[in-house]
Amino acid sequence: MARDILSDAVSWAARSLSPRPPVPVLSGLLITAEDGLVSIASFDYETSARLEIEADVETEGQVLVSGRLLNDIVRSLPAAPVTVELDGGKVLVSCRSSRFSLATMPVGDYPALPELPTAAGTVDGAEFAHAVAQVTVAASKDDTLPILTAVKVEIEGDTMTFLATDRYRLAMKEIRWSPADPSVSTSLLVKARTLTEVAKSLGGGGQLEIMFGEGADLVGFSSGGRRTTSVLVDGEYPKIRSLFPESSPIEAVVDTAALVEASRRVALVAERNTALRMVFTQGQVSLDAGTGDDASANESVPCTLEGDEITVAFNPAYLSEGLAVVDQPQVRFSFTSAPKPALLTGVSEESGTVSDHRYLVMPVRLT
Repeated sequence: MARDILSDAVSWAARSLSPRPPVPVLSGLLITAEDGLVSIASFDYETSARLEIEADVETEGQVLVSGRLLNDIVRSLPAAPVTVELDGGKVLVSCRSSRFSLATMPVGDYPALPELPTAAGTVDGAEFAHAVAQVTVAASKDDTLPILTAVKVEIEGDTMTFLATDRYRLAMKEIRWSPADPSVSTSLLVKARTLTEVAKSLGGGGQLEIMFGEGADLVGFSSGGRRTTSVLVDGEYPKIRSLFPESSPIEAVVDTAALVEASRRVALVAERNTALRMVFTQGQVSLDAGTGDDASANESVPCTLEGDEITVAFNPAYLSEGLAVVDQPQVRFSFTSAPKPALLTGVSEESGTVSDHRYLVMPVRLT
């Protein structure tokens, strides 16, 4: 088979391999050749991945080999047809004058791949990927709080809402999808890293099929002949919808790109765990960080302010990550008061339309 096709397939399946597998066989890729197709699969008891590619199959069979080693080997091969064959207890990989011999692992010890859940509907892959990128930024990376490393996916009819929080910021995004059952009403807790991986690897393939069932502990995704499953996170997710304010007496609109650049420059002098201060006045927002005794910086960006002038401070990383996922030319800051969280939403410069993506970030207490 062609090197590029094989390399792409092996690389995709190997992404799901655990860096610390609970048993040695889970470090392997299960390769099955039959009926003119080669399937490559990985599984770590939580996440599975499987795809099929066409190939000239001379002898049908199944082998289990080290996934990371096979991935490194295939990527290094020249752009030419690749032959994979079983020779006793070894797998031989050859391409032009390159020859590799890999040890196999016992196929019988490999666990059965989970069955795909029931097909629940389809969504535009690109729109799904965009929504995931806007929301997972707010998910926790602290594995000691597993419930917060998940994204809550609420499904009501043809509306799919993504919610995430790490206790210091919240993110929410709504998109439309095409459910098999128009009356569906449920919610799923999906690991943020699973959604990110699905968005990267399956989001560009047109329609993305989503699979889940009533009471099932798995969610599945399928597109372009590739399918992956993941165990859902178990637990009660915080009720964060009510934390988004319905109205705010103070609003400021700023050019997104200009603010991103200004905040990036000013944050260069912000030491670890120090804040970036923003002073919103009529006509401009002033940013400053650092102290007079050490390095400091300040910069101003034009803005339109409605309501009272306000001074707030944010964790520079939380601010920059929130601004990075704003998908409109302008960003609107909405405040109820300085100590309360600030709501960031994208605004279309021409129509004034507000984005359906919302990012709520806690301020840092000013001393």
